[in-house]
Amino acid sequence: MVLKRTNTTFGNNLWCLPGGKVEVGQTVEEALAVELLEELSVRLISARFFFYQDSLPMEPDGLHFINFYFQCDVEGDPVINEESSDFAWIGPDDVGNYEITFRNDEAIRRHFDL
Repeated sequence: MVLKRTNTTFGNNLWCLPGGKVEVGQTVEEALAVELLEELSVRLISARFFFYQDSLPMEPDGLHFINFYFQCDVEGDPVINEESSDFAWIGPDDVGNYEITFRNDEAIRRHFDL
């Protein structure tokens, strides 16, 4: 699933995967459950670590992020919050139809082995 964001630092109306920061004192799995609940109103049932991605700075003096990707089972129907204006379930043939930010396109292509 990808979200059409309304408040990205790279511009509005770009698509990305659900996610966020790990807060001090949280495990990655706890942060995952919080973000899914906050962004999609779904409850995390189980998560399987898929891979990590180094997102090197996109500009001089930019931040280096390490992204963790999970395959998740959730409970509930997705309801987006104010950070997004739409969501879409996508498959391998759909990736090129979305302008995806935060280097999430690289992760999606890796997931689909493209």
